[in-house]
Amino acid sequence: MTVNEAEADKQSRQLIFIYQIACVMVIGIGLLWAVFFSWKQQWPFVMADLILVGVAAGGWLLLETGRLNAATIATQLALMVFVTCFALTFDQPTAAFPRNTHLYLLDIAFLGFINHVRHPSKIHLVIAAACLCLFVVLASTSYMFPFAQPISDEIRTNGVWVNSILATALLYGGIYALQREFTRPKGLALQLRNAVRNSEMQLYFQPQIDDAGTIRGTEALLRWQHPERGQIPPGDFIPVAEEAGLMPLLGGWVLKEACRTLAAWSDDPVLGKLTLAVNVSASQFQVEDFESSVLEAVRFHGIDPSRLKLELTESVLVHDLASTVTRMENLRAQGIRFALDDFGTGYSSLSYLRRLPLDELKIDRSFVQESQESERGAALVRSIVQLGLDLGFVVLAEGIETPDQHAFLLDCGCHEFQGYHFGRPMPEADFAAHLHRASASASPKPHTAPMEQPVQAVLVQSFT
Repeated sequence: MTVNEAEADKQSRQLIFIYQIACVMVIGIGLLWAVFFSWKQQWPFVMADLILVGVAAGGWLLLETGRLNAATIATQLALMVFVTCFALTFDQPTAAFPRNTHLYLLDIAFLGFINHVRHPSKIHLVIAAACLCLFVVLASTSYMFPFAQPISDEIRTNGVWVNSILATALLYGGIYALQREFTRPKGLALQLRNAVRNSEMQLYFQPQIDDAGTIRGTEALLRWQHPERGQIPPGDFIPVAEEAGLMPLLGGWVLKEACRTLAAWSDDPVLGKLTLAVNVSASQFQVEDFESSVLEAVRFHGIDPSRLKLELTESVLVHDLASTVTRMENLRAQGIRFALDDFGTGYSSLSYLRRLPLDELKIDRSFVQESQESERGAALVRSIVQLGLDLGFVVLAEGIETPDQHAFLLDCGCHEFQGYHFGRPMPEADFAAHLHRASASASPKPHTAPMEQPVQAVLVQSFT
């Protein structure tokens, strides 16, 4: 799953949760009113409140199945009809008490607009426009259905205040939520720009294991240690950085920090053997001086360029392929390696694989998961691995979380592996300390019995 997809999925889950809470609140309020009117023995109002409870319950059931758009459209339409019919049947304006139920139409209209901002749709706009038109009609006339049964003044004395306060509070809450939605990315983008300058960014490292169980390399993963909010996961700030055009800035920092790290590890007998993979975004790769910035960082820190691996996503291939190939060949001529990340999730094409000067193919975690869920998923992974082998690539599977996944990919002929099964991402100092402890525990001790398991296995087990 890409970062954008993960963020969208996270936002959808959050919205579903919020809507479910709202449905539960409506169900609760409807039941309270139904109990009250039952006590008053005013059964038409009890029936109306039970209908409201049914609308909210139906929306909750749709949300429970993950059908967010269907739930929002259905509940908005149902609530619009319910409020209109309730106002024309029970809420008759008088000299003492004005009609007030129609105020909720403004909330429904605003809800439709918010949903349109989240997921542009003409249906949401039509619902919002219909609610506004009905509001104007109900606010400007005293029309009621011929069979209307107005609520008694005794109940309206409190009801008019309750409805007015609730409708106003809901509208204010919607405005505040919309304002937060529009200003949060801009504010976060500004903080993100300052975060690089204020040394709030940090690289975490996750081991990459070969088919013998030896840790051959690691991937550098960006983390943001916010001074007030604590550690902010990439899924929360990477989409903001992409939208604000900050990926070249972040990517440039990651590249320089990766080269600094490789330089610091170069004299270490354990860490000095590792390769370090760095993700490069499409916007960063397309910057005019990208090649020179990479080579400048390599020369400045005096590192072996063959230990640096640049991971490109398939989104890079959307741009001029010929220019992409030229840039890759120029950097590869200097010893820098290239890997195609998240293979199969974007714009994969055999013609791309044939032309790109790649060293490694990374199988996306979604395929790894599906390989254990169905025969078709397993067959697809076998085909991808065989394709990489036939083209002469090193094939690395990421997202390995279980021994069964590892065993299956080993059997397929995969060369390298990465995932929680072998170790979670950790800060540089923890990663270095862990690797040294693993190396020390794997080294044979004099005057001791022979080890029962190979050195590679001890290295891997120390990370799990």
